[in-house]
Amino acid sequence: MQTITNTVAVVDYGMGNLRSVAQAVLAAAADSAVRVQVTQDPAVVRSASRVVLPGQGAMRDCMAALRQSGLEDAVRDAAASKPLFGVCVGMQMLLEHSEEGDTPGLGLIPGQVRRFDLAGQRQADGSRFKVPQMGWNQVWQAEHGGQRHPLWDGVADGSFFYFVHSFYAQPAQERDCAAATDYGHRFASAVAHGGMFATQFHPEKSAAQGLRLYRNFLHWQP
Repeated sequence: MQTITNTVAVVDYGMGNLRSVAQAVLAAAADSAVRVQVTQDPAVVRSASRVVLPGQGAMRDCMAALRQSGLEDAVRDAAASKPLFGVCVGMQMLLEHSEEGDTPGLGLIPGQVRRFDLAGQRQADGSRFKVPQMGWNQVWQAEHGGQRHPLWDGVADGSFFYFVHSFYAQPAQERDCAAATDYGHRFASAVAHGGMFATQFHPEKSAAQGLRLYRNFLHWQP
């Protein structure tokens, strides 16, 4: 299928914070030639030049909805052939397996999704860690070979992004970790593998730095 240049498909499989993600991607594309389309059509996902995969809620429900929507194969094809941005559970789905409901993922990035186990641990102010982590936290950009991922261009290291999650990604290969965050322990808050980039946090809820990430993605040529 022919790729339509300067198009981004936001995958609508019936789950996730679709509206807020779509609005943020539209804002990032403003004053550019990029066309944004929210779609349930596998053909549109396959023909787009890049793809955004949102996700919110339980991993098992998201995987089931993606499969039932008929979009799973189109997402797999997109991940193999064009830039793909996963958000929150949309990131977790890219990995092999999640402890949430003992759920197989898409297996596109080697690694597991683990549940926070922070019982008895306390934060610096003496309060207990709460699960889910909900709120703003710092994101520390990883360097591999002395370089950070190009999607961090213009985003200061240690910037705050907005999180809501009880599970976190544990990529099998260190080079697939694009950023880390501390919450009880250090975990991968962004992963990157080939043409895929994904975040545990919500760029669409993270003000200017989140929009910058989406804007960088719309022009990224991996």
